[in-house]
Amino acid sequence: MNPKIIGIAGGSASGKTTIVEQMKEQLGDAVLVIKQDAYYHPFDAMTLEERKLLNYDHPDAFDFEAMLQDMMLLKDGKPIDMPIYDYVFYTRKKETARIHPAPIILMEGLLTLWYEPIRELMDLKIFVDTDSDERLIRRIQRDMNRRGRSLESIIEQYQTTVKPMHEQFILPTKKYADLIIPEGAQNTRAMLIMKEHLKNLMREALNR
Repeated sequence: MNPKIIGIAGGSASGKTTIVEQMKEQLGDAVLVIKQDAYYHPFDAMTLEERKLLNYDHPDAFDFEAMLQDMMLLKDGKPIDMPIYDYVFYTRKKETARIHPAPIILMEGLLTLWYEPIRELMDLKIFVDTDSDERLIRRIQRDMNRRGRSLESIIEQYQTTVKPMHEQFILPTKKYADLIIPEGAQNTRAMLIMKEHLKNLMREALNR
């Protein structure tokens, strides 16, 4: 097997996860999903209150070296012990997840296209481009319902870090994309193109 790595980047709540879930549903066990969020630095020397104040949309929040090493192992057909991130306590859990490679590896996150050594491993680079107002609404709904955060904290974080970091670091990575998907999974034509391309990559991965 020759695994193919597809990077899916885009702003917070742009629809990246929905795209990944649809591809996983359609291609089944041929798809492995790696979330960049798993590779946040643990910052375990800090208190919970200190960790809450950190800028999690800045490239410095991510352990790109660890991510690169794991992606290289998966690309070589070897398993990894992937970190598990705890969104409530803003740090990694003590346990890890044993992950085995698959023909298609979907790596999804804010800055998956930011680190050049990781980009060089990718067989396809995708950027999900969604209107900022729509992304804010989705983020509020997600963080309140799934991550136990208050409306005030979500809005404050969006204004102080999410929006400026999107403009400074995330949006510029769109230039590296092979495929740009406006409005995420709602763009049915782009989704169809992506689906067919992934099928071709899957055949290449299995026929090596």
